[in-house]
Amino acid sequence: MASKAAAKRLGKEYVNMQKEPPPFVWAAPDEKNILIWNFIIVSALRCRVSELLTPGVAQRGPPDSHFDGGEYHGVIMFPPEYPFKPPGIKMLTPSGRFQPDKKICFSMSDYHPGSWNPAWSVATILTGLLSFMLSDEMTTGSVSSKESDRRAFAAKSHEWNIGQKKFRDAFPEYSAPTMKNLPNMGERERGKPDEPEPPTTSSEPPPLPAGLTPAPAKTSVGTKTLDRPMDKTGWAVGLRQILVERWRWGALIAVALVVSRLSSN
Repeated sequence: MASKAAAKRLGKEYVNMQKEPPPFVWAAPDEKNILIWNFIIVSALRCRVSELLTPGVAQRGPPDSHFDGGEYHGVIMFPPEYPFKPPGIKMLTPSGRFQPDKKICFSMSDYHPGSWNPAWSVATILTGLLSFMLSDEMTTGSVSSKESDRRAFAAKSHEWNIGQKKFRDAFPEYSAPTMKNLPNMGERERGKPDEPEPPTTSSEPPPLPAGLTPAPAKTSVGTKTLDRPMDKTGWAVGLRQILVERWRWGALIAVALVVSRLSSN
């Protein structure tokens, strides 16, 4: 059972995975146990000549690997003490690089608790695993195989995945007969991000959201604020009101002075 710290941290990481997924990987926690995460790693799919002639077609994953076109399913098994202890990691899809369903030893796994950094996240772990997969380093859980074997595994990987109930349950949206792109296929990493739109130099105010109307302009006359633009007629009305008020005050003062003199006499 996950500790409060682990549950809170993994919940936050799932939100971050949704917002900013790292390139070529995707992961989600098990519905019944947040300590078990299923992941997908994809590698490059070389474009056909016809596709290369089509603008906007991107490769699937990091190019020039033995795993081109591969889709690899695995699991991350977090301890209840996460993030203070590292997880165990398995790859389930045959790849010719790792033994299926066997824990993999690398610097971010539970084989190396001394090198674990609590700041590392699910995204960090999977990015590290992809980098380790593309290397030639041998360790516990890895296997040695020919390039031709790895390419054959890659070509059959999606078909193998959708034949597995674990994969279909974890990723129903990726279980169609045709392999589907992950949310981040490295478009930004292979090119420049979209340029932000330059700020407008127009003096006109930006449009308001639907249903909202601009507030009326306010103009001051003397000490009084009017909720409409003042024209010539408005100025005349305002001036007339001021003069009337002053005349009334003058008349009252004059009457008061007369009454005061009569009383003194």
